[in-house]
Amino acid sequence: MITFKNKASGALCAAMLAALAGCVQMPTEKQTVVDQRPQITFHVNGQAQRVAGARVLVDELDVGAVQDYLEGQASLRVLPGTHVVKVQAGGNVLLMERAYLGDGVVRPFNITAN
Repeated sequence: MITFKNKASGALCAAMLAALAGCVQMPTEKQTVVDQRPQITFHVNGQAQRVAGARVLVDELDVGAVQDYLEGQASLRVLPGTHVVKVQAGGNVLLMERAYLGDGVVRPFNITAN
């Protein structure tokens, strides 16, 4: 009778150890890549229809329409550094600013459309 209890408790301990060993997970390392490039957005004051065809130029390079980068909807990622941001509608310059943009910065530019 004593040997049966010892065998039963030994088998129970072995089963518990096997179950616990199966639940052990090796430590893992999770790495994520975060895009820290500066972002440019535009906030339009006044009639948004006036800037409907306006184009954005960064350092004299056309990068798209103002509507593509409205604040709260989308942003334009650029390299860190000093940039000249210009917004043109037809032959009119609606905005021309020189700004330094550092890593992780979201810079909204205000366009007044009368």
